[in-house]
This record gives sequence, C-alpha cells and structure tokens, in this order.
Amino acid sequence: MIDPAFGPEVSAARARVPEATLREWLALALAACDTADAIALEHFRRDLVLERKPDRSFVTIADQGIERELRSRIRAAYPDHGLIGEEYGTDDGDAATRWYLDPIDGTHNFIRGVPLFGTLIGVEHEGELQVGVISAPAMGERWYAWRGGGAWNRGPAGERRIRVSAVGAVEDAQLVYGSVRENVESGLFPGFEALLTQAWRDRGFGDFWGYALVAEGAAEAMMETGMHPWDLAGPLVVIEEAGGQVTDIEGERRIDAESFVGSNGILHAELLRRLRATE
Repeated sequence: MIDPAFGPEVSAARARVPEATLREWLALALAACDTADAIALEHFRRDLVLERKPDRSFVTIADQGIERELRSRIRAAYPDHGLIGEEYGTDDGDAATRWYLDPIDGTHNFIRGVPLFGTLIGVEHEGELQVGVISAPAMGERWYAWRGGGAWNRGPAGERRIRVSAVGAVEDAQLVYGSVRENVESGLFPGFEALLTQAWRDRGFGDFWGYALVAEGAAEAMMETGMHPWDLAGPLVVIEEAGGQVTDIEGERRIDAESFVGSNGILHAELLRRLRATE
C-alpha cells in the first residue's frame, strides 16, 4: 500500500530527537566527509590497488581508508552508536542510533577516473532516518538534510536550499536510473523499458547522482535495483526533506529492499503503476 503522505511537513514530523541533536549529528557527518573527500581525491586518477569482494564487486584502498576514518570519528564522539558500513559490516546493530556508511558510492566510476562518486552517510534513530549527507569531492558539491531543516546543496556557488520539481505528468518528466540492463534483468520493474519510451527524457545518471538530481528538481525520478541500505540511507533523507517521496516498487518506504524509486512525490504512484505493468 502506497503511503500518500509526502512533503517537507511530513518529513519534519519524522524527527525523533531535538533539532540541536540533529545539527550535532549533521556537523559530525559533514566534518567526517571533509576528511573522506581528501582521502578520495588523494587516490582519484592514480594507480589504485584493487581487490574483489566475495560478490565480485571491486573495493579500493580508498574505500577501506575512508570507512575506517568515518568509523573512528563516530566512535570517538558516540561510543554507544551503531555502525553499518559497506566495507566493515555492522557493529552494535541493536543500538538506538545507527550510522550507515558508504565510503565510495560509485566505485566503478572512481576506478575509471569518472568524477561521479561520493561518500554517503545516513543517521537513524529508533528506526527512522534523521540525517543524510552526500559528498561528491571531484564535483566540488555536497548535498545534506536533516529532519525539519530542509535539503541543501553546497557547491562552487555557495549554499542553497533545494526542492523537488513540480512536474505532474510522466510525459513531461526526466527519468534517471543506474543501469537499464540491471533494472530489466532484475525482473522487479517489468514496465521499465516501456516507461522510458513514455517519458519526455531519460538518462543513465546512476548512483548518488540520480538521487541528487531528483532532490534538486532536475529530474523527476530515480529508479534502481540491487542496492544496499548504505546506498540509500543518506539519499532518502535528502529527497524527503526536498519534498519528494521514496519507496520500493511495492510502495513500501524502506532501504533494505531490492528496488528503490525516489521521485518528486507528485508522480510517485503513477510511476510505480507503470513500472509494475506487464503489458
């Protein structure tokens, strides 16, 4: 069942701690990303030592170094908080407050010298995500949000508040995605290819960048399959605080599903209907 409620007021109502605490967590996440950015750029477009994980995906010394640094900083500030990261797993997973860490989202871009990669951080309290940060150092941009505080972009032009678009028809929408092949082969979006033909425009702006474009109002929806919670925790808060909506293909609001659709909210129900269509 799709929850029809979305928008900044709905997002603000999901705050579970005082604003001062949210700002404190955000400040730590932003400071940690400053260090993460420096580590990533030190290795970007250099000779990298690559390893393959059991799932055959790549990991670099930059991924590992960044996540170690993030964990160290969070542990020093909040020793009772839990950590859930891509490279080093879960520590204190039953803690009331948990940090989701993706040291380099877009690792394949990173190792090929494509500047579309970033560090993602999401902070959850009592089952509800509270703070989200996306930091893209090679682009010189960062997106962040906290419950009730809005969604923001910080880039070469300074800091500005961002909002999703007001486009209300699929035929006028720009749709973005990670991979056509992966979305189709997953079987989770049977109507995906037809949907692309019905939209005004589509582009393969994958990974964090697709979610950032939705939050910015530059695209109406990002559609992806095969993710993990650390891929989605930060972007979820940014999109919701920008006024949008995020669910899996069944309309459930979660970050542990195999499918994820982030949209401007206005088009969400129609997009899910068309993505599920078998004819």
